[in-house]
Amino acid sequence: MIIPFFALIIVGCSNAVNLTDGLDGLATGCTISAALSYAVLAYFAGHFFMAVEYLVIPHNLYIGELSVFLMALAGACFGFLWFNCHPARVFMGDTGSLAIGGALGTAAISTKQELLLVIIGGIFVMEAMSVILQVGSFKLRKQRIFKMSPIHHHFELIGWHESQVIVRFWILSIMLALFGLAILKIA
Repeated sequence: MIIPFFALIIVGCSNAVNLTDGLDGLATGCTISAALSYAVLAYFAGHFFMAVEYLVIPHNLYIGELSVFLMALAGACFGFLWFNCHPARVFMGDTGSLAIGGALGTAAISTKQELLLVIIGGIFVMEAMSVILQVGSFKLRKQRIFKMSPIHHHFELIGWHESQVIVRFWILSIMLALFGLAILKIA
């Protein structure tokens, strides 16, 4: 039962990041905030007092190394963003976005915070859900919900400039990542 759940997380996250990679730097910027959040989670989960006594999250002695990988992923995304921001000179493509999504899904599984990925990766969820809703609505009712999906294209078609969409989604991604970290102590 757990293997199909993990497969769903990894495949879903991979495809959600792939759908987000439609504007220059959008997926890259959102990946940075998600990777940094999970790096913090992995770091805390690797330290007994922070994990068990303070945050009450599962402790794993060896998960601290995952935070190093996630920080490297965030650093690589910062370097890539230099060339991928609007107007992009280098594109990520399916190979990069699917791999990044798989890495984020695996990080969520490794830290045992799979459901928190819905909040921390909220932009990715929003992008994937917009496609699912658009396709489902068109198949069932022959009507569109959005002017175009994924939703970042909808905002472009209602008059937002590409840079406006990207920066606002980045801001939302940072807010969701911070909210995801903040609710650890509440729960």
